Amino acid sequence: MLSLPSLAARLRVLAPSCGPTRLLAVDGYAGSGKTTFAALLAGELGEDGPAPVVHLDDLATHEEFFAWTGRLRTEVLAPLAEGRPVRHRVYDWELARFDETVRELPAAPPFLILEGVGAGRRAVRPYLSALLWMDLDAETARTRGELRDGPQLAEFWKQWTKEQSEHFRVDPSRGFADFLVTGSTGRPFADAA
Repeated sequence: MLSLPSLAARLRVLAPSCGPTRLLAVDGYAGSGKTTFAALLAGELGEDGPAPVVHLDDLATHEEFFAWTGRLRTEVLAPLAEGRPVRHRVYDWELARFDETVRELPAAPPFLILEGVGAGRRAVRPYLSALLWMDLDAETARTRGELRDGPQLAEFWKQWTKEQSEHFRVDPSRGFADFLVTGSTGRPFADAA
């Protein structure tokens, strides 16, 4: 088992994987604690503040829960690989459209964390230094997510769960994880071997 500081130490010695940056993916079922864990990891890895985090919820849409790979490549991976600043649009889930917000991240950060369901998908893995999987079962994660989001999103969760299950059926991530993170607590960590 690893502590957060010892995990960060192991990640620091990894080779850059996307230009000069070590791209890390935090994947798992919706409600498994990815966002919370990514923030903790970002704080541990950052030297002058937290490492930057890209949330896949900012790139996905109501119509395309998992068809964000093109936006990710164009707006995040290509500039990152070239050592340029990253500028990506942010989807507004209440207005159901990309709004005027453009999130800017610095050029060539030592680390960038990609966080969200599908972050470790097949199309992204070649760019990753490491894949971390939130090891919480789908049903427990869904229960946590529904409690977090409230009853007004019950219909959304029905559709989301169906599409998430299909995504992981055709493009699973867990078996490719370098590290497993206990999804119930965000700790401890284990090599996925």
